[in-house]
Amino acid sequence: MQYARELSLWGIETSIIVPGAFTKGTNHFAHSGRPVDLARVAAYEAGPYAGYGDKIQEAFGRIVPDDADASGVARAIVEVVNAPFGKRPFRVHYDPTKDGAEVAFAVIDRVRDEMLHRVGMGDLLRPRGPASA
Repeated sequence: MQYARELSLWGIETSIIVPGAFTKGTNHFAHSGRPVDLARVAAYEAGPYAGYGDKIQEAFGRIVPDDADASGVARAIVEVVNAPFGKRPFRVHYDPTKDGAEVAFAVIDRVRDEMLHRVGMGDLLRPRGPASA
């Protein structure tokens, strides 16, 4: 994320698109990364976390609404790209599960923005260019 701020003085505007988890039509969890350390996986599966991997996948699968459509992420990207320079949002969430990430990132972004202002680097918060002047 800090790279996004560093690019602003070059006149490059950055928006972060945060898609939620989609378990229908994409097999999001089925195709996610797997640990390389198989001995560690076996230790977890033999201990108190036995079966939790499957439990987590099933639990998240249940909170994804039946009408969750990953194409909404594409629409969110189009909206950002079509917004005028200097007016694009820094972060956009498209998450039909409403898992709380939007709230958490709003706090994190606000704290970072306040810190940049506090240390005299508030100019990093908007891209330099005629549309943002």
